[in-house]
Amino acid sequence: MRRVSVDIGGTFTDCFVVWDGKYIEAKALTTHHNLALGFNEALSKAYHVLGLELEEILAEVDSVRYATTLGTNALIEHKGPKIGMLVTAGFEATVPLSRARGYGEGLDGLGQSDMPNASRPDPLVEAHMIRGVRERFDFQGKLVMALDEDDVRVQIRTLVDKGAQIIVVALVNSVVNPTHEQRIEEILLEEYPSHLLGAIPVILSHQVAGRKGEYVRATSAIVDGYLHSTMYHALSALEQNLRAHRYEKPMLVIHNSGGMAQLNSTDALQTIHSGPVSGIAASEHLAMQAALGNVVATDMGGTSYDIGIVVDGGIKHYDFNPVIDRWLVSVPMVHLVTLGAGGGSIASYDRMYDTVKCGPQSAGSDPGPACYDRGGMNPTVTDADLVLGYLDAKNYAGGSIPLNARRAASAIEDALCDDLDCSVIEAAQLIREKVDDNMANGLFTELRARGYDPKDFTMLAYGGNGPLHCCGIARNLGIEKILAPPFSSVFSAVGAGNMHQLHIHEQSLYMVLYDSNTRHIFDDYERFNSIVAELKEQGTQDLLRQGVAREQIFHNLELDLRYGNQLVQTTAVIPAHEVHGPADVLAIISQFSNDYGKRFGEGSQAPEAGIRINTIRVAAFVRLETVEFEDIKPIPALERQAPPAPASTRKCYFVGHKEPFQVPVWDRAAIVPGVEIPGPAIIASEVTTYLVDPGWNFVSAKQGASWFLRA
Repeated sequence: MRRVSVDIGGTFTDCFVVWDGKYIEAKALTTHHNLALGFNEALSKAYHVLGLELEEILAEVDSVRYATTLGTNALIEHKGPKIGMLVTAGFEATVPLSRARGYGEGLDGLGQSDMPNASRPDPLVEAHMIRGVRERFDFQGKLVMALDEDDVRVQIRTLVDKGAQIIVVALVNSVVNPTHEQRIEEILLEEYPSHLLGAIPVILSHQVAGRKGEYVRATSAIVDGYLHSTMYHALSALEQNLRAHRYEKPMLVIHNSGGMAQLNSTDALQTIHSGPVSGIAASEHLAMQAALGNVVATDMGGTSYDIGIVVDGGIKHYDFNPVIDRWLVSVPMVHLVTLGAGGGSIASYDRMYDTVKCGPQSAGSDPGPACYDRGGMNPTVTDADLVLGYLDAKNYAGGSIPLNARRAASAIEDALCDDLDCSVIEAAQLIREKVDDNMANGLFTELRARGYDPKDFTMLAYGGNGPLHCCGIARNLGIEKILAPPFSSVFSAVGAGNMHQLHIHEQSLYMVLYDSNTRHIFDDYERFNSIVAELKEQGTQDLLRQGVAREQIFHNLELDLRYGNQLVQTTAVIPAHEVHGPADVLAIISQFSNDYGKRFGEGSQAPEAGIRINTIRVAAFVRLETVEFEDIKPIPALERQAPPAPASTRKCYFVGHKEPFQVPVWDRAAIVPGVEIPGPAIIASEVTTYLVDPGWNFVSAKQGASWFLRA
């Protein structure tokens, strides 16, 4: 296997290369003005390890996988084309009204609790650019009013005259009967053929989101249209960069659904948060291979802290109506929570509480933290870590980024010490304590809100700063075991390299498996089977278009079920994809009951309220060769060995301790599997720093995996 996978974050571009059984990890600073430059630099670092040239490698790899935050950044920066929108006549106000509460979407809890003072986001499509067309289907897809094609042509020309650069079509009930949306696309291509200068892209809402809900389906299509040009040109430019270096195969793009596809089969909306989703996919793969049980995936990079849950049994948690920036959309996305807490998070004085505030603003990679000595003036978490003694100023990022400890201390002193009436060390400890508390609170809220106890989980700590902060976070949660996985600093890139080509199709519906009023069990088998078969075929066709043979395509069936009108729904993975009798229906009900009991406690099931299916979801995928993880479980205590002599010692300050510790420092490359090191200790590598707090033990495992266990 020869494979390249890259994850571009807000601060670093991470690269993971698989070459005939060799695994190479590399990092470079993200070049926001031209992402290909950071991409090439990270690749070059990896290829120098192999003693080969960039062109030589790209000519022979089987695939290049790309996870990006480009779409997220474009949406935040509000850089997009002028959108024209066609809707069913009479529904022109659906998007501007945004269900009368859309201005609360994307705000934090405090902002949502003060809705009268909340400000609406700047619209992605202006009200005068929304035009109605005469047509109508009812909720069952039956024709109520035929499409007035002359009216459609008039409205299209009106939008073009007003400067529309892309047309979004979102008609009422188009998910149950899309023929009018499809005809509008044909009319637009008749008016503005694709081979003519001035041709206009068209986005059909039923192709972007397959579930009912007029507003969220419309916003999904708008966001997709808004990002379409940016993503198309940027990713095409990246593909051209690969072509210039002799890579001839299609570039693969990671999707936020947990899979990937070729660029020509990727919607812009599917690329949002694809980097963090790659890390969750890697966590799932590792947890299954190493039999870790329940794990909570935590990715602390330079800009953000991403949280994902992987439950034993392979059940993914999805967001079915995620909020992207300030917009509620209707696409299935692997659930994750992103906090503004990373190495570059800026620390400031919180006057209300007379303490330190960390994030969500970040110094990013340019200018970066003050200690980078590139013009950054604000203190960050990385500056605090340096002042507290955890980082080696001369060997940070393998020596490629020398750190200026005096600049870090000066930034902290100028911003915090006078207001807090404390020393630089005390201020740095407050920064460290605050950012760890923020991340612990985010983890606790996420796990508890879904009915889980943090003590039942192993915490996976990855990203460039994950192993540096994991002990402080776990201490606040009562978590006993932390695993810094193999290649932890580029773990999301590892996940991108392990992705399968995958497409998800779903249909929302109201299907009662058990009616508690009539005590009737579902018996419309043909309806269920036909929906599943149709969703399977849609996914199959997606992969066939990408050159995949039909016999290589597999399918997973998932059902979102709930008891009665409960707000909480549980996803069940169903092995049998057809139902032919009561026994098959009862098997689904039994599996749902077992999954619900595991999640909320045995005895919490409520079949007396009835059982219904809200969504049928089919994932069509191709199984590709993946990175294999060795047995990385902690070596038994009796078989562990003492560490070699430390390479050096360093004075470090820890939260909760006034006096400094003289902490031994080891080189990670010198620590063989089975070595146990009691904290406090530092294990340094070129790409990350493992900080072992007092009260924790570090245990080395195979393939570079590292465990933090409570003493």
